Amino acid sequence: MIKKHQLPDLPFAFDALEPYMDAKTVEIHYGKHHQGYVDKLNLALEKYPKLFEKSIDELLGDLSKVPEDIRTAVRNAGGGHANHSLFWEILSPEKQSCSGKILSAIKKDFGSFEEFKKQFSDKSLALFGSGYVWLVVDNKTKKLEITCTGNQDTPLSIGKKPILVIDLWEHAYYLKYQNRRAEFVEAWWNLVNWAQVERLFSKS
Repeated sequence: MIKKHQLPDLPFAFDALEPYMDAKTVEIHYGKHHQGYVDKLNLALEKYPKLFEKSIDELLGDLSKVPEDIRTAVRNAGGGHANHSLFWEILSPEKQSCSGKILSAIKKDFGSFEEFKKQFSDKSLALFGSGYVWLVVDNKTKKLEITCTGNQDTPLSIGKKPILVIDLWEHAYYLKYQNRRAEFVEAWWNLVNWAQVERLFSKS
């Protein structure tokens, strides 16, 4: 029996991230945008049912092994699914502080948490168009890096393990913040689930 990709459960209620992220944005972002990527991914993979046996990380980790006629669809829709899945995972209604091994690694690779936050925020404001800014672990060096991707591209495709992400597509913030991306980025820091980031870092 084919097991298709599914929209993951949202780990909080639509209104749980208020006032930093409004309920209507979360509802549309999750139920329409993310669901749309899942549906398009499944549609693309129907031509090659054996690919349903691969995880989304496996598919995106080596796109050269995806048949050329569906590769763009898997890159876009699969990336949208993977990127959003992590985005929801690292958000929390309860304000948390960065601590533990991830804080030690951030201080080691960026000098201080404040410097990391500044670099991450600066890249978020400088990103042109739609895309994401990530904190990743390089699979080879095991060092933390901040990287940016456009559209629905993912660090998984370039040998990086993402552990933190901010979605900078306009649908992520426009209902509440309109063109004021800087306000959204500042608000987003209040929602980071550092306990989950720590777990992802430990797994990497």
